[in-house]
Amino acid sequence: MEIAVLALGCFWGPEKKYGQLDGIYRTEVGYCGGNSPNTNYREVCTGTTNHAEAVKLEFDPEVITYEQIIKKFFEFHDPTTLNSQGPDFGTQYRSEIFYLNDEQKNIAQKVIDDVNKKLSGKVVTKLSELKNYCTAEEYHQKYLEKR
Repeated sequence: MEIAVLALGCFWGPEKKYGQLDGIYRTEVGYCGGNSPNTNYREVCTGTTNHAEAVKLEFDPEVITYEQIIKKFFEFHDPTTLNSQGPDFGTQYRSEIFYLNDEQKNIAQKVIDDVNKKLSGKVVTKLSELKNYCTAEEYHQKYLEKR
């Protein structure tokens, strides 16, 4: 199994969409890219933690590749809107791919470049090394209880 961590707006929609794909065996909502290893929704909403709402995916690369996951990333949200998706506004709703190693970084950069060509250079998606991921435990538990 491998891990992917992606920020593409409010984490609920992407978590549901990715969870329906073959090869994705576990999803989790959380916050990533911020100043500290621990935070919560209230703190993130202040805009001072620098965290993005993110979805963490555990996947089998024999069933779905990292490249396929990144291509879905660009299908699942608008990568041309800075710090917003739909009705949600703020830096926590930014478009960002968090890579765990050089292979993920290179694959993600290639897909970003391809999509950016198709969208005439309008992609604002950031590519960053995974930093300070923490689970949105209070929300994740409620979601699991609803399943």
